[in-house]
Amino acid sequence: MPSSTTEVESPPQADADATLSHGLKQRHLSMIALGGVIGAGLFVGSGAGIAAAGPSIVVAYTLSGLLVMLVMRMLGEMSAAYPSSGSFSAHAERAIGPWAGFTAGWSFWVLLCTAVGLEGIGAAKIVTGWLPHTPEWGWVALFMVVFCVANLAAVKNFGEFEFWFAALKVGAISLFLVLGVLAIAGVLPGTSTPGTSNLTEFLPNGSEGLIVGVLASIFAYGGLETVTIAAAESQDPVRGVASAVRTAMWRIALFYIGSMAVIVTLVPWDSKDVVEKGPYVAALDHLGIPGAGQLMNVVVLVALLSAMNANIYGSSRIAYSLVERGQGPKVLGRVSGGVPRTAVLASSVFGFVCVVLSYWRPDDVFPWLLNMIGAVILVVWIFIAVSQLRLRARLNRQAPEKLVVRMWAFPWLTWVALTAMAAIFVLMAREPGTRVQLYSTGGMTAVLAAVGYAWQRARR
Repeated sequence: MPSSTTEVESPPQADADATLSHGLKQRHLSMIALGGVIGAGLFVGSGAGIAAAGPSIVVAYTLSGLLVMLVMRMLGEMSAAYPSSGSFSAHAERAIGPWAGFTAGWSFWVLLCTAVGLEGIGAAKIVTGWLPHTPEWGWVALFMVVFCVANLAAVKNFGEFEFWFAALKVGAISLFLVLGVLAIAGVLPGTSTPGTSNLTEFLPNGSEGLIVGVLASIFAYGGLETVTIAAAESQDPVRGVASAVRTAMWRIALFYIGSMAVIVTLVPWDSKDVVEKGPYVAALDHLGIPGAGQLMNVVVLVALLSAMNANIYGSSRIAYSLVERGQGPKVLGRVSGGVPRTAVLASSVFGFVCVVLSYWRPDDVFPWLLNMIGAVILVVWIFIAVSQLRLRARLNRQAPEKLVVRMWAFPWLTWVALTAMAAIFVLMAREPGTRVQLYSTGGMTAVLAAVGYAWQRARR
């Protein structure tokens, strides 16, 4: 396998990652990649998509899954050639310019930090459902402290947490799929097969419902990018990224599309439990397996805690990379024991702020913050696609041996992905529920791009 140490050009972050430890082992990276596709969005957010799209949610997840596969392939190609804790932000700077790296990096940092607060609130709601006399804010604070300390100590702590979190998620959803298939086949004791009775209304809300389902599924895939950030701190970044990206296709097909197919076959799409309890809990309760629904609630809790852990890690590394490239406050770039501890603390504090806002100003400030990050993932994907178009042409000319991972049918599928992203923006502008997210994210992106461009001009 080609070495990743010979650089084609002087990268924006030539020696930045040398100060970070390389404490992630291959088993950590493999499980992060595997568990990364089983996120809180799948367990928690998919219920609203099913309620809108009905059984056609399978089509929605298939369409968005194909787009995600293309994006991950593009990102994997660049990350294998240029391993960096800045991931797509560093790639955008190298391919387009410093303003692009600034915009992609800081918008993603805001997204991850806000998500930390959201996931903490979601996890606390589950625990207070079991322990109703305990304060929700206390559980959020406890989770934040635990994962902040874990990320402050050493990168291997993050790796160990994610390894076991991911192992539990993979085991649980695999068991769910087995039980679901057995029930559908009519061979699970104590259950009767529903046949295709729940699939007769395939498009109950027409094309509008399918569009809502596609938009919901797009954001459920967020978080897959963490593996390319973590790869820079692994023992063999090139091999780790290559392995994770090459197996992305079957993981998305099995865990996302497969589980959606099982759920809509077992449970009527318009069941209130799908939204109120969550689709996985609703499906297991429908099967009548004693305690299975509550056990799945434990898995959902683990998924939320895993997402908190991963987002504190990812946001701190993105911030560190930006600072090392001269695009942020220098204090965030301080490294101690191989860990950017100031960046970890800053990312965690932002999460606490989001939690406070959710209680202090639940009617205006917090919803505004949520809308602002609503379409950030699509902005990041566009930067990834444009960066890959430019860097691939450069690599073909200057260092083809670094193309350990290659984008399929280049450049045609990259253009197909960009067209699909543009179409999603159009669909978001059509839907009242997502239009405000599109405009709010667009405003934040424009401000960051202007600041980044002004900084780039001043630096020249």
